[in-house]
Amino acid sequence: MTILITGANRGIGLELVRQYAAEGEKIIATTRGDIPSDLEHLARWLRLDVTDQASFEALNTELDGCEISLLICNAGVYLDKSDALADGFSAPRWQASFAANVMGPFLTVQNLLPNLQAHRSARIAIVASKMGSNTHAKGGAYIYRASKAAAINLASNLACDLGHLGIAVGAYHPGWVKTDMGGDGADIDANTAAAGLIQRFAALSLETTGCFEAYDGEALQY
Repeated sequence: MTILITGANRGIGLELVRQYAAEGEKIIATTRGDIPSDLEHLARWLRLDVTDQASFEALNTELDGCEISLLICNAGVYLDKSDALADGFSAPRWQASFAANVMGPFLTVQNLLPNLQAHRSARIAIVASKMGSNTHAKGGAYIYRASKAAAINLASNLACDLGHLGIAVGAYHPGWVKTDMGGDGADIDANTAAAGLIQRFAALSLETTGCFEAYDGEALQY
């Protein structure tokens, strides 16, 4: 099995790399920044900016038709965490957030579709958030919530379009995780989130395609 993980150099993405590596899986990990030397042994590291089509073209050259069995779209941003309704949520933040959190997963799937089709039963996992669900609308974080709602919708529609190709797609809430994005006051650590997500990804199939689940297996509403 070959697993490709975007946004893999820190937080949940890095913990997914660590846990899959411990299981002996073949991992391709992408980051838009530099790769710390102490992480090089965990995976095959490639540079990728999920908002830049030229970056995907370079990635496709590096992959050279490599078969991918599991694509984990983890790269994302949370730029409006401290914004106030009166004077925050600027247009550039909307643009950058939707580029990373919505366009990013779409371009990743679109560009790597031939690699996924090369595998008999490939899977796509889009790391979203229950903050994008209408049933968890609690105000604030308008940009992040809207972008994650769009990411969930994207996963649902991809599931409809890719099923006939034998590719299953799911959207996943990793929990409120103690990372740079989640902060020190979050509920769970990255180890717990990644372990749960790995179980959920393993359970993804054409029978469950289109699902929206939390890391602990809770079925979530859109």
